[in-house]
Amino acid sequence: MTNDSESQLPADAAEDAADDSAAVEAVPRAQLPELLHAAVAAVGGVERPGQARMAEAVADAVDHGEHLLVQAGTGTGKSLAYLVPALAHGDRVVVATATLALQRQLVERDLPRTVEALHPVLRRRPLFAMLKGRSNYLCLHRANEGTPSEEGEGLFDPVEAMGGPAGKLGQEVLRLRDWADETETGDRDDMSPGVSDKAWAQLSVTSKECLGATRCAYGQECFAEKARERAKLADVVVTNHAMLAIDAIEGAPVLPEHGLLIVDEAHELVNRVTGAATAELTVGAVNRAVKRAARLANEKAVDALQAAAENYHGLMETAQPGRVEELPEYLAYAVTAIRDASRQVITSLGETRDKALSDEDAVRKQAMASAETLHETAERLLADSEYDVVWIERSDRFGLGAASLRVAPLSVSGLLREGLYKERSVVLTSATLKLGGDFNGVAASVGLPSEARLPDERKPGDNPEGGAGFGDEPVPHWRGIDVGSPFKYPKQGILYVARHLADPGRDPERPDMLDELAELIGAAGGRTLGLFSSMRGAQAAAEAMRERLDNRILLQGEDTLGELIREFASDATTCLFGTLSLWQGVDVPGSACQLVVMDRIPFPRPDDPLMSARQKDVEQRGGNGFMAVAATHAALLMAQGAGRLVRAADDRGVVAVLDPRVETKRYGGFFRSSMPEFWYTTDRNQVRRSLAAIDASAAPVRPVAKRG
Repeated sequence: MTNDSESQLPADAAEDAADDSAAVEAVPRAQLPELLHAAVAAVGGVERPGQARMAEAVADAVDHGEHLLVQAGTGTGKSLAYLVPALAHGDRVVVATATLALQRQLVERDLPRTVEALHPVLRRRPLFAMLKGRSNYLCLHRANEGTPSEEGEGLFDPVEAMGGPAGKLGQEVLRLRDWADETETGDRDDMSPGVSDKAWAQLSVTSKECLGATRCAYGQECFAEKARERAKLADVVVTNHAMLAIDAIEGAPVLPEHGLLIVDEAHELVNRVTGAATAELTVGAVNRAVKRAARLANEKAVDALQAAAENYHGLMETAQPGRVEELPEYLAYAVTAIRDASRQVITSLGETRDKALSDEDAVRKQAMASAETLHETAERLLADSEYDVVWIERSDRFGLGAASLRVAPLSVSGLLREGLYKERSVVLTSATLKLGGDFNGVAASVGLPSEARLPDERKPGDNPEGGAGFGDEPVPHWRGIDVGSPFKYPKQGILYVARHLADPGRDPERPDMLDELAELIGAAGGRTLGLFSSMRGAQAAAEAMRERLDNRILLQGEDTLGELIREFASDATTCLFGTLSLWQGVDVPGSACQLVVMDRIPFPRPDDPLMSARQKDVEQRGGNGFMAVAATHAALLMAQGAGRLVRAADDRGVVAVLDPRVETKRYGGFFRSSMPEFWYTTDRNQVRRSLAAIDASAAPVRPVAKRG
């Protein structure tokens, strides 16, 4: 679950304005330009044609009960382009984002200023709130009463269990307790400096572990409950994709009723929903369930779960990683034993509920949560559903016994189609939604079929027969528009494909690629963001460049990501190398990043169980599995990676792809057309001259010297 910050109007203001959060009249459409102008001025921005076009399209979608995909390039100002028409319409809106950075921007900058700017026209100040998973809030019961023991021996003081007050973890828990008396939100991300995951876990609970407001002595003061109450009053609720997945897919409503859903950073939605819908059966989880049940469940049930745990542990010690088309008999027997034993534990714990003492109630709740999770996962594994993919995964970090069974949905498009688009308009937006120049691929992945697509531009009297698919309508009608970017990509950037290099193999050691990388960095004077398809590749490149160049080479994993990006942005001669998390979300405008290098097309691993299963499924249905799954996955990453280069109107630079297949293979055009419209070349000498010219025009730096 994403950890995200929360911000809202003060509690007294929320109470005074409670009546305002009820249904209100929409502002006439004719006033939308005026509202947008006021909002842009309030945040110190500049109005963009694409922003105005997007705002009109969002308002159209809401007015006509349709769904909308909007590709809005970097610099468009898409946040205001959806917030202004949403606030003008009057219905409650939920905004779901993928990253903490955008959530903070919305609740700390865009929403407060927009609300004030629109107040003279709206004649009200819409309320806004952040809503997220319970485990992101500090639990007052645990902070004051203690933490349930993993040994099933009641509550214990986590400070002593974590090395005492002198230990690092113990000190973190003490800081958390002090902070509990000071904070108004209990939000982990409002605590600075933060604490480790291990320390936070001692003083937080999942939704299944929570005692509930009526049974908990601290229910009236609970931070999570207060956040939910604020969300019920809010006109705009900012949440994350994982919470959206729980609300839309799991049949457990966690979001207040709303008339409009905005999914920002929508290119991430499928991955986030897949993650939320993935379950895992680990040896550690079964052993924890045994320990947690030991005190309150009956001995027979605990012994049965203990025996099942030992059997499962023995089998998983030697289990080989990979997809499991059908659980073999011995493994199915082990999972069945876990399912049945966990069911016995659940029944036994239920019988102790009314007898539990106050301190035992928390222990019982935690034990019940563990047993229920085991039972649900085992049931799903044994169901052998054609809509699920099951595989064995082993983590080398933990050695023997770390193998686990995992299960994930073969596709989330059907789940999203059923759960996301009923009874509300949905707007999905991102800088990268058109792959290969078309919306249909991304739309299909989020549950919007191509046959339900409407013309991009609305014409007078243009209303689809059957509406937008609300209620029982089978097809969610949608439009797709690309509002462009204010940046002049052909003049600001070059897309260079190193056609002369050899096709990359599985070995990260590519001498010709490393030679090319060193020369490009030299021409750029540093200023390089290196995006690699594997950690092995990033490490090999960092080691080689550190030997050849005098530039400082930062490598992902050697410090926190935030610190690495800060150091990279502060020194133009520095380079930053890394993998997946650097392909998306890095925002370093200016001269510090003038060369973005991709070592190869980031296809998913051939042995990735979920991706290979999805590809096979497409092929069995007569489609092109490679293009629909592997190429789409890679194109999305490359589009995001290329988007790291131009972040401001005066940025200039080169995106260099050191994989000749982007030029030489038939599918290469798909990747090129998925990226920003940079000036394209395969001329290595031209690129070196361009980089040198850009370097010379930037802030002066010392020339890069090659060693030896």
